[in-house]
Amino acid sequence: MIFLSIVIPAYNCQNTIIPLLSSIAVSKRVNFREIEVIVVDDGSKDETVAIISSIASRNGGFSEAHFGSLHASHPLFQLKIISLKKNQGPAHARNVGAKYAKGEVLIFFDSDVVVYKNTLFEVVRSFKSDPDLFALTGVWDKVQKSRDFFPKFKALRDWSYWINERDPRNYYYLFSTRVAAIRRGLFYRLGGFDDTYKAALVEDIELTYRIAKRHAVVFDPKVIVSHEFEDFATVAKKYFWRSYYWSKIYRERKRFDPVATTGKEALTTISAALLVMMGIFYLLVFIMNYKLIIMGKISFDSLILASLFFILLVHLWGVRKFLLFAAKEEGVVFAVKSFFTGIALYLMILSGAAASFLSNR
Repeated sequence: MIFLSIVIPAYNCQNTIIPLLSSIAVSKRVNFREIEVIVVDDGSKDETVAIISSIASRNGGFSEAHFGSLHASHPLFQLKIISLKKNQGPAHARNVGAKYAKGEVLIFFDSDVVVYKNTLFEVVRSFKSDPDLFALTGVWDKVQKSRDFFPKFKALRDWSYWINERDPRNYYYLFSTRVAAIRRGLFYRLGGFDDTYKAALVEDIELTYRIAKRHAVVFDPKVIVSHEFEDFATVAKKYFWRSYYWSKIYRERKRFDPVATTGKEALTTISAALLVMMGIFYLLVFIMNYKLIIMGKISFDSLILASLFFILLVHLWGVRKFLLFAAKEEGVVFAVKSFFTGIALYLMILSGAAASFLSNR
């Protein structure tokens, strides 16, 4: 009998889907007869479906043969491939996968993660041992294969946010579809993800709000996956649009929360923008009057300077835990670069929110 259905939306992921399936197959302390994997190809243009199909065993399983075993006829787990004719977004693909699932529990993975060996065991154990557990989310590791600055920054930033900075008094967390599980009955009752979002935007946040009206989303740091992050431009664009659409939800709910952003995070974002604006203003004043300033004929107003210093302190207070963590992990120079990179991302978040509010006028 199937207990856990793994649903993976896949779009042009020919380079990442096999590492994900392979990581599932080498999971420890799980009964694979209780597990099925459903890959929903969301209209891929590459060889995603062909690659998965070529390694799937004839009886619909993912065979040990793919890992050098002699027992090629024995399927490790059931593998279903559902192909959609056109791309409709990950929210829709997840809903389709859930429709065909047989398990009591659904777990969603993005197609570009790798599952840690004990992750599935922790999920199954948690749901079997606690009938009052309805939704669970995990975390992605802080380690990156890339030695480039930004992927390491993003991984450390997320890890710090989830592990170091979360207020334990907050009872629910983001149902992050990078790795998140939910009882199938509850998912059906809620109607699944809002598939009007055609890209990976805020469909996870929106579903989290609906789950949290009834049940807690439990954060389990033992449920871990690995994820390789993109470059700054790609992530910054995602921040902009995620903020844009979340701001629309905020206008309906009119409150901050630990799912998308806390009041503290909002204050940190605003302080970043104020720092940049005041910094640019002072720089322009200095450029236009640098001779008079050097000669002492013009001086900056002490009250304005004090205000700038105060805003800097507010921002540093907001990011202090991360900067200390970054310095511990990668050194002081990395932490300094992280400070300025963080400001740039906060500006993208604020820009997305501003664009959202202006578009609603």
